[in-house]
Amino acid sequence: MASLSRPAGRHDPAQRSPLRRPAIEPDHDASSRPACLAAPRVSQCCRQGSIGQTAPALKSKAPGRPRRPMNDFPVVAFRRGPRHGVRMKALGRYVILLLLAVAAVPVQAQLSGTDASLAAGQTLDEGRKTLTTVDKALDGRLSRTERDDARDRATTVASQANSTAASLQTQLDLIDARIAQLGPVPTGIVEAPDIRAQRKLLAQQRATLDSQVKRAKLLALDAQQLIDEIAASQAEQFNQRMSAHTASPLSPAFWTPVVRNFPRDMRRTIAFVRYGGDTFLTGLLSSRSWIALLGAFLAVALLVPIRMWLRRAGRRYLVERAPTSRVRRSSYAVWLVVVGTLAPGFAALCLVQGLRWAKMLSPGWDTVATALIHVSFVGAAIWALGGALLQRREPGWRPLPVSDEAVGPIRVWTWFAAGLTVLCLLIMRINDAIGISGPASAAADVIVALVFLLLIIGLLFTIGRLQAESIRGLDEKTDPVQRTGLTLATIVGWTACTAAIVALMLGYISLARFVAFTIVWLAIVGSALYLLLNAVDDLSTTLFSSKSRLGRSAHYGLGVRQSTVEQVGVLTSAALRIILFALALAIVLMPFGTDVGSLFGTILSAAQGITIGALTISPGAIVRAIVVLVLALFLVGVVQNWLGARYLPATRLDASARNSIMMVTRYTGIVLAGLWALASLGLGMERIALLVSALSVGIGFGLQAITQNFVSGLILLAERPVKIGDLVKIADQEGDVKRIRVRATEIKMADGSTLIVPNSELITKTIQNMTLADPLGRIQLQFSVSLGTDAGLVRQIVTDILRDNPRVLENPVPSVFIDQLADNRIFFNCFAYAATPRETYSIRSEILFALLERLAAAGIEIGTRQQFEFIGAPASFPTGPEEPKS
Repeated sequence: MASLSRPAGRHDPAQRSPLRRPAIEPDHDASSRPACLAAPRVSQCCRQGSIGQTAPALKSKAPGRPRRPMNDFPVVAFRRGPRHGVRMKALGRYVILLLLAVAAVPVQAQLSGTDASLAAGQTLDEGRKTLTTVDKALDGRLSRTERDDARDRATTVASQANSTAASLQTQLDLIDARIAQLGPVPTGIVEAPDIRAQRKLLAQQRATLDSQVKRAKLLALDAQQLIDEIAASQAEQFNQRMSAHTASPLSPAFWTPVVRNFPRDMRRTIAFVRYGGDTFLTGLLSSRSWIALLGAFLAVALLVPIRMWLRRAGRRYLVERAPTSRVRRSSYAVWLVVVGTLAPGFAALCLVQGLRWAKMLSPGWDTVATALIHVSFVGAAIWALGGALLQRREPGWRPLPVSDEAVGPIRVWTWFAAGLTVLCLLIMRINDAIGISGPASAAADVIVALVFLLLIIGLLFTIGRLQAESIRGLDEKTDPVQRTGLTLATIVGWTACTAAIVALMLGYISLARFVAFTIVWLAIVGSALYLLLNAVDDLSTTLFSSKSRLGRSAHYGLGVRQSTVEQVGVLTSAALRIILFALALAIVLMPFGTDVGSLFGTILSAAQGITIGALTISPGAIVRAIVVLVLALFLVGVVQNWLGARYLPATRLDASARNSIMMVTRYTGIVLAGLWALASLGLGMERIALLVSALSVGIGFGLQAITQNFVSGLILLAERPVKIGDLVKIADQEGDVKRIRVRATEIKMADGSTLIVPNSELITKTIQNMTLADPLGRIQLQFSVSLGTDAGLVRQIVTDILRDNPRVLENPVPSVFIDQLADNRIFFNCFAYAATPRETYSIRSEILFALLERLAAAGIEIGTRQQFEFIGAPASFPTGPEEPKS
């Protein structure tokens, strides 16, 4: 996007403010300016560096006005020395100049907006010219390279147009805000001239910006249409190439043209080889042949000693520095692939470049040499991937879960794959360089397709045999998921090979060759993806481990929990894996005409935003909303911690009141944080209100219980019928209130367990709060003695026991009552009080122990109330055995 240009003349020395004019500047044109703005003259003493002396009187140029002394104007004197002093004797002139500068700010802003509009117009004009060029190029037949270049140029124009539209829309919103601030034109009232001028200027600026925004959006739409047209043309060409049909290779009609054109193709081949050989011999006999020898020497050095040294150096470094075995294994595999791919590829580059500099390559062979460099990288990558994944000689470093018995047969096929790929691709490029006939080229394509299909079939047979023999590397070591995936891949491979063979026999040679190349390409990309996924996961989880240096620093230095560090590692691994999957998808789609640039161009186009109704949601807005939400929640946590640790302990509020304030503060902050995040996402208050109303309908039908508990929790926090620390009894459950949340209340039982009660139960049902009004606990004793026992002695014993217990309160006074006389017994009912209901059980036990001991020492028998209930009793009870009659 074009950047905003500065206003014209902003840095022009002729337009500088008088405040920036040096004091030693002479006044050349004092007569043309007002006296109040005339530059003061500096006396000779000031020029010599003295301070505190004023300049001579300034002659007034205004007619009819008396001369005024220079002391009436501010004089700035400079002293050349270690420190420069500045003294101002008056402020009037500078206040006026400051006001003039402030008044010039809107003008500069208007100029800046105008310049931005002009710059945007130039950018849009250049984009339109680019699109016109691309559109004209599409009228002819384009090669793949030219088509990719046209798509890239159109994508660039679309991106610039979208960025320009977004920038101009921001300025347009600012203009609309200023127009809204002015309000509508009042009827019957004449506005001030400056207001009318401002309104007119704003209307002109808005019209200009609005037209530019529409142009930018139209340009982006045109560019997108061209991109779609290029994609459609590419798909059409691909379909035509895949549907091309010739005679079947099994029929004589296919081989007859090949035989007929064979003599001409041989002459072309011989001429190509002879011309290349002559050029090679000429360069070899020249004085530059040492360059070719140097290139060959460098190629051999890269292939053998340097490559082996790099492998050993990487392994030694990982053994000494890598923290875990997983990281060592995956990193070493990646290092082997990098070294195994780059060393042969650069070796081929050195060899070819030496031949080029030695003038030993003809133009045709130079094309073949360029293809040799490319296929060297491809073949080396296949060979290095097979070696890194299988690790035939070093099983401990093997990242692929296969046994030693399975490594050898599979490794052989990777060698064949690398060699045949280099050979077939190089033969195809040599045929193109020679310019052989079409039938011969089709026959070469048949041979290449058959070679690749036989290679794939051989590998599939090997894998099937290993599976059938139940080799441990593919049966016992692998889990069921991996075995299922391998089986599915084998089935897909057999299906694709069968389809390619059928297409080849029917004469669809391009389709068969494409299927064979695609299978090999998928195997290469899948192997590299598997290796990179493991390496990324191992590195991320190890780097962000709680035991790593970074994890310990985050935990002990920043206070981050260890589980949070582990979660960061997992999330980082997931994000990197998603990126790798996207790259792999783009690379897999390359044979179909799609490259990484087009894929990420589509992603960037989607990143501009997805419009849903009147709302545009972009990834940037989502990230901004997430950042705002996290920041707001962090601030809520800081405020809550400050309330709980600093402010509330300084008040006289109890623990329950503090908890209520903190909970209300927390949930209020969460609501405000959510609203702030939605606002940063682009949702206005009217949309938020509409969303809340829609949610309220859903809450009313589906979340009634949760809403009821939520409202009940707010009521508990406000009315506080139950507080933290209260001893409550709900049905037959009794315990202390531990925590009151918005949804439920936690009650700690006597056995240490926690009873979670929904808040609606505490509001709508009956509960017993034994510490709400009076925290005293009452102790009740009920027992009986025989009717002939001295009741006064029993009362004295009980009273002494209650008085001697230190945990029994003296006020209220303990009391002993005779409850009733029945069944030849005296029933006593005694009451005492403890400081808290939580102590009543233990105190009652102590009193009973003492009571049993004292009454037994006094010879008094103690009993309790007994009740008998007879169910289904007979009408009369036998009194004893019946006496025999005499």
